[in-house]
Amino acid sequence: MVDSALARPHTTVVLAMSADGKIADVRRSPARFGSAADKAHLEKQVAQADAVLFGAGTLRAYGTTLRVSHPELLEMRSQQGKPAQPVQIVCSRSGEFDPNLRFFTQPVPRWLLTITLGAKAWQERAEFERILIAEAPEAPEQTLDWEQAFQQLATLGIQRLAVLGGGELVGSLMALDLIDELWLTVCPLILGGAIAPSPVQGLGFSAESAPRLELLSAEANGPEVFLHYRLQR
Repeated sequence: MVDSALARPHTTVVLAMSADGKIADVRRSPARFGSAADKAHLEKQVAQADAVLFGAGTLRAYGTTLRVSHPELLEMRSQQGKPAQPVQIVCSRSGEFDPNLRFFTQPVPRWLLTITLGAKAWQERAEFERILIAEAPEAPEQTLDWEQAFQQLATLGIQRLAVLGGGELVGSLMALDLIDELWLTVCPLILGGAIAPSPVQGLGFSAESAPRLELLSAEANGPEVFLHYRLQR
């Protein structure tokens, strides 16, 4: 549902991580260490969303996005009056990524969330159905205004938003209190590395100001653990 007070979508982060809290290795390789059960879980979360948001780094790493393909999930969306696929939203200040990525041939609706500078290369092209510009007034050429962006999404009918990474994006949204829930899959491997990305990056929080979570569920499925949290407010 849209948060009427803040006029923004209900936002859920969905990530798989290693047992030591890394979402990719030190080379920032695509994180494909989750099991088939984790992929099914991810698809379920995507199917429940009106839109999926991810950063340009995530797009560059994978080159594709996860489509809803399971018949039951497609039927669920149909019964809810939703299109077969949620909107896939790439956020990038620069707008610099390869138009030959397979993502741009996948049968999904694609939007770009950017600033004026990042929009220039795509405005006369067909890859994105919609280009959203959300700039901080004090630094329009450098900064995405996330509160403005989320208000635009709500106005466009996005009620439920799934955020699939990366850590810098999640960190930015967490710092502005724009996240409502987290689904974290803990996978049975250790990646280590001081520069390997974690679920929440950016400047971080002090222990006193850190966001607090309420555990909604914890389920072990084979060697993985699925954790569902809600942000305490």
